[in-house]
Amino acid sequence: MPAMRLPFTKMQGAGNDFVVLDGTREPIELTQQQIRQLGDRRFGVGADQILAVERSSTPGVDFRYRIFNGASGDEVEHCGNGARCFVRFVHKRGLTDKTTVRVETVNQVLELRLRDDGRVTVDMSLPHFEHGRLPFDASGLQPRAEGQFELWPLLGQEVAVLSMGNPHAVLRVADVDTAPVATLGPQIEQHARFPRKVNVGFLQPLSRSEVKLRVYERDAGETLACGTGACAAVVAGIRLGWLDRRVEVHTRGGDLLIEWPHAEASVLMTGPAQTVFEGEIEL
Repeated sequence: MPAMRLPFTKMQGAGNDFVVLDGTREPIELTQQQIRQLGDRRFGVGADQILAVERSSTPGVDFRYRIFNGASGDEVEHCGNGARCFVRFVHKRGLTDKTTVRVETVNQVLELRLRDDGRVTVDMSLPHFEHGRLPFDASGLQPRAEGQFELWPLLGQEVAVLSMGNPHAVLRVADVDTAPVATLGPQIEQHARFPRKVNVGFLQPLSRSEVKLRVYERDAGETLACGTGACAAVVAGIRLGWLDRRVEVHTRGGDLLIEWPHAEASVLMTGPAQTVFEGEIEL
């Protein structure tokens, strides 16, 4: 395959970093190996995920975007921090002048709103609790009920499981800074009860409206922030009776505001998104 020069924009949202590609004028077709090269922090640009921006053919939807894991090259379902970067990208490139845009991913439509203070609010849609949506195999396990949720025994821990368009397992810890994220994270991520693996959130409530969070992401390892992970952790904390419905989430990369007004409402995430640099890479 001949080499190609590919323009890109490097962006970050709360330390979760992305390579963003503009496919609105002509399609971007990359191999899994090329996607991994983009994500490689030594031989490529370096990113947690690769975002491909495309036009949508769906009525009432402004754009489509595809999300690829920077380490594995696999396409994934959802990325909240990436969605915020997405709306800043399409504005900066002059692809839209709307402050609220509707975007379709591989499995849902999101509404993104650019705020006057430069932050972006993302309608993250509804959380889902059916085990088939993750998927999660609960056969033979006895959960413990707490609040309006269930905690499942796994590797000596109690975890809450839910989907934010991608699978999450959330466990409460006394001190997130000393939590065994590097060892327990991959054990839960790759546990046989999660056939498609799972993102693992380590949640430390500080009060009913403030938490600290670290997330071991599926196929990526620990990242500085995870938008869907923050949403999943707050939703789990609300259902378990630990948290109120508006929560400030402190991640290692920055702060996110998560709101879940009521059980039938979408989860709203507000946070920063910034361009780091632009360039071209030869693939």
